[in-house]
Amino acid sequence: MDLRKLKTLIDLVSESNVSELEITEAEGKVRIVKSGGTVVQQYVPAPVVAPAAAPAAAPVAELPAPAAAAPTGHVVKSPMVGTFYRASSPGAKSFVEVGSVVKEGETICIIEAMKILNEIEADKSGTITRILGENGQAVEYGQPLFVIE
Repeated sequence: MDLRKLKTLIDLVSESNVSELEITEAEGKVRIVKSGGTVVQQYVPAPVVAPAAAPAAAPVAELPAPAAAAPTGHVVKSPMVGTFYRASSPGAKSFVEVGSVVKEGETICIIEAMKILNEIEADKSGTITRILGENGQAVEYGQPLFVIE
């Protein structure tokens, strides 16, 4: 990220009511936090990618789609930080698919946290209309995983 762009972002944060700003680009991630009138900046450079790893650009193209289309219906969110799994083991059938009818309390996925497999249950009965989590992907607390209607 070039210095002029960084300076502009710092000025925007310091002059606005925004208390925190995080931007991820191909070159790395920048996090600007305003605390008590002073602006603190943190820069994390992106890992160096070998030329053969061109598909690394694909996740960037996928990010705007979930943000642009806000899920309608009841959203099941991750109750913890961990790794999301759709099945009980790598070769097993997924707990649910799009179109699956689930009952409240039925296991719909697993989140592994600190080497403990936590079964996540549906908190509402209905039909799975969207699966927002990717198998084997890290998830954050409160991250949407499923949409039930």
